[in-house]
Amino acid sequence: MFIDLAKAFDSVNHHILIGRLGSLGFSNDCFAWFTNYFFDRVQCVKSEGLLSGPLAVSMGVPQGSILGPTLFSVYINDVAFAAGDSLIHLYADDTILYTSGPSLDTVLTTLQTSFNAIQLSFCGLQLLLNTSKTKCMLFNRSLPAPAHPSNITTLDGYDLEYVDNYKYLGVWLDCKLYFQTHIKHLQSKVKSRIGFLFRNKASFTHAAKHTILPILDFDDVIYKIASNTLLNKLDAVYHSAIRVVTKSPYTTHHCDLYALVGWPSLHTRRQTHWLQVIYKNLLSKVPPYLSSLVTIAAPTCSTCSSRYISLVTPKINSSFGRLSFLFSAANYWNELQKSLKLETRISLTSFKHQLSEQLTDYCTCT
Repeated sequence: MFIDLAKAFDSVNHHILIGRLGSLGFSNDCFAWFTNYFFDRVQCVKSEGLLSGPLAVSMGVPQGSILGPTLFSVYINDVAFAAGDSLIHLYADDTILYTSGPSLDTVLTTLQTSFNAIQLSFCGLQLLLNTSKTKCMLFNRSLPAPAHPSNITTLDGYDLEYVDNYKYLGVWLDCKLYFQTHIKHLQSKVKSRIGFLFRNKASFTHAAKHTILPILDFDDVIYKIASNTLLNKLDAVYHSAIRVVTKSPYTTHHCDLYALVGWPSLHTRRQTHWLQVIYKNLLSKVPPYLSSLVTIAAPTCSTCSSRYISLVTPKINSSFGRLSFLFSAANYWNELQKSLKLETRISLTSFKHQLSEQLTDYCTCT
């Protein structure tokens, strides 16, 4: 369930927020600073040289400020305790509630119970649910989607809509986790940038790396499980971008294109980012919901290979299950260790350097 709040940042009650801040153990001076930060705030409107009178602001946190999202997180953080048997993730005003189970009825009953409790928590915080933008999605790759699943309803009786695609934190999720919609949007965005670069190649060609690669890199560790057919479509627009930069003809082989600009293949970039996430896990630099999914294997014998850091690979039979972080992280890491052979944890910077030496593109095309 993707939960949307109406005017979330503007609805923060200052008295409730100051009370939350007071419970976090700040020093008296720090707490007094925050209290003063909210005291006697006013706003006005300026239009065509005319300035309105000041209006007292008793609600909300300043949007666009550095403190705004952090203060909102403090304000809403305790909502997580109401999730019950479901799981919840809060990222500023983006909230998702989810669960899994052996049957659809079990899943929907659990989700409805948790959602009811979450709504009561929102009411206590004077936050209003945006029912028209709050959506539900049933994730199931192996079975056909149910024709008429039971509705999840709000406390005031509004039936939430089921969707097949939803954009969450910049990533288009679909109910089968094929990422077809997301990759289609990436293609469109990159093609637009390529068009801009082509029309302005005299001025902006040198900036191609900084305009194209961030689009393709963003959350690539998530959509990397897409089919090769879809990922190949990203390769195609990636190669087009390099041809614009290098002014190479269409017939230039992609391996030659990589050599011309010194950029790795997208496959190598995804592998690099994925292994960096796994290593951050070993350094405890990721949230607990990820760090809890990996277990360092205990040495079983006195052989040389047993000295290297390895992860426990769980037994998973389904092909889809092997795409999960639980299995994939251990599998990728243990494969890397056959050549990297780390015996102790090193700094992330050192790891990135060693990884760059391991993951080098070699042309295997025939």
